[in-house]
Amino acid sequence: MSKKLKVIDSSNYEFSIGGMTCDSCEKIISKVVSRIKNVKNIDVDYVSSSLKFDYDEKKSTLNKIIKEVEKKGYTCSEPDEVSVNIGGWVIGILGLLIVGYYGMGLIESFEMPAITQNMGYGLLFTVGLLTGFHCVSMCGGFVVGYTAKGVKEGKKPHHMHMSYAIGKTLSYTIIGALFGLLGSIIAFTPMMRGYAGIFAGLFLVIFGLKMLNLVPGLRKFRLTVPKFIAKFVGYESKKHSNNPLVIGLLNGLMIACGPLQAIYIMAAGTGSMVEGAKMLFVFGLGTLPVLLGFGYFTSFVSAKATNKILKASGAIVIILGLIMLNRGIALTGSGYDVNSIMTGSGVSEGETGEGFEMKNGYQIIRMEVTARGWSPDKFVLKKGIPVKWIVTTTELTGCNKAINVPKLNLEFDNKMGEQIIEFTPNEVGKIPFSCWMGMIPGLFVVVEGDEDAGNALTGAAVAPAQGSCGSGGCGCGGK
Repeated sequence: MSKKLKVIDSSNYEFSIGGMTCDSCEKIISKVVSRIKNVKNIDVDYVSSSLKFDYDEKKSTLNKIIKEVEKKGYTCSEPDEVSVNIGGWVIGILGLLIVGYYGMGLIESFEMPAITQNMGYGLLFTVGLLTGFHCVSMCGGFVVGYTAKGVKEGKKPHHMHMSYAIGKTLSYTIIGALFGLLGSIIAFTPMMRGYAGIFAGLFLVIFGLKMLNLVPGLRKFRLTVPKFIAKFVGYESKKHSNNPLVIGLLNGLMIACGPLQAIYIMAAGTGSMVEGAKMLFVFGLGTLPVLLGFGYFTSFVSAKATNKILKASGAIVIILGLIMLNRGIALTGSGYDVNSIMTGSGVSEGETGEGFEMKNGYQIIRMEVTARGWSPDKFVLKKGIPVKWIVTTTELTGCNKAINVPKLNLEFDNKMGEQIIEFTPNEVGKIPFSCWMGMIPGLFVVVEGDEDAGNALTGAAVAPAQGSCGSGGCGCGGK
């Protein structure tokens, strides 16, 4: 039975589309509707979630149009009809529970849960894997096209798929490196790196919410592919339709894909070519299993299920955004990042923190730099007395290679062995410090009082601060 739709005139119709997650959905819906005979003037809009079209009632039926759209996992309804996306809310609540779980971890451990190298890349790979289901709709036609032509020419399918995979992964990696380079140019100081991280984090959170489709107003927040790039990709794809390597290389330019946009922004937020390249390399690998094996996967995963799977990646994107946001705040040295707030409250209450020893008019503090971070990572100092910070590096990685203390306008490279850094704390309060990427936190708490003030607040030995380096080294790029 045909659904009641808004009739603009005798041949023009409009209805709402549910389940759209990004601009790419416009192309998917437009493509499937354009295949139906006698349907013209197709206009799909992601922001308003609407589809308008003209068709001849005598030669076609609305049921056929609706059926083809719903095959792709979307829903059709009357424009004024308010529909509740139960699946979206379930995924959204699941995402909030995951974020809440991380929040509980913060409260219990008084520090940001360690996002190890493997775990961070694992999240990126998972986002890529879930995004792969969306890639099937966008890029599956390319795979079918080069496979069909290649088989006629006697080429082996697995060789062609391997070429496509290499091209696509290489393209993502190179563009990720370029975004990382762009970030390093813009964020040439620790403070600028912090602001870049905050921007990237906010973008990821907003984009994650868009993917969950919980706040319709966020659809207006969008990045579009420049027309000249879209035309170039379209022209070259047709020209090299039987060359999977070239098609794979062109794939990286198709930044209409929402999740890909988010990861590119995240790469820029790192301010590192190497880290940006690594992020997109892992993300690209994640998209390949589903895309290359979509003939098998789509046989038991429905279009609606695919849409829900894509939304699940929205929760992970939000988590990545919160991590990036916290990292950016840490680099600004404001003291409002999670680690500074949690660890600082403990030190101020006298629960933890290393004191100082006085020698020749200096407060002497000692810290060891290892692959796991700083040990100790919290110190209590006296206002107005010069400090000699003795830093002993025993293990040097990409993460811990430099230390940034924004409030003191201090940044220095760690070197194997011992080095002495001098400064004078002139104000009472917290002075956060971190690695150059904002992943490994530390804290100075400056107090008023006599010479023994620091020692009075000294607590038990504390574990070294741990960032995303992990015990086995670091996945971060160079400075």
